Amino acid sequence: MDNDTSPEHPSPVRLDAWSEEDADLLRALNAPASMEYLGGPETEEQLVKRHRRYVDLSAADAGAGRMFRIVLLPEEAVVGSIGYWTQTWEGEPVYETGWSVLPGFQGRGLATSATRAVVEEARAAGLHRHLHAFPSADNAASNAVCRKAGFELLGERDFEYPPGRPMRCNDWRFDLRAPA
Repeated sequence: MDNDTSPEHPSPVRLDAWSEEDADLLRALNAPASMEYLGGPETEEQLVKRHRRYVDLSAADAGAGRMFRIVLLPEEAVVGSIGYWTQTWEGEPVYETGWSVLPGFQGRGLATSATRAVVEEARAAGLHRHLHAFPSADNAASNAVCRKAGFELLGERDFEYPPGRPMRCNDWRFDLRAPA
């Protein structure tokens, strides 16, 4: 399902800044099915560190990036996470994005709607020209999100995620300075 987010059909999701209260969401997103393309579930220690990074990023200047919880409307159900952060890619400072939606809410176009919303957040932050996403080449759902959200496929690349674990990813890029 690809949601139409015209004025007559507003986005079915809202992005709320990541906060201290979102640690349980991060634990729920750490399920084996959700982490299949990301090297598997993280340990509790890794989750605590990731949560701290997310909270700190959301408290910093928006130009550096932001993490968000994805809220389904009008139900107000928290269904996942998404964010953008500064990264150096091929010698250029860029934003990178990544997302995760809880299994019970997948397949409804929510990740695509959230990705479109995070594009606008990164555009408004205004620090970098490009926003990249690097889903596993084998992750059909995340690659479809990139395509539906208007990213341009630049091709496959070798990537390490988590560090030390090589994987083949697609490099998707969105030009934040292109007309909206």
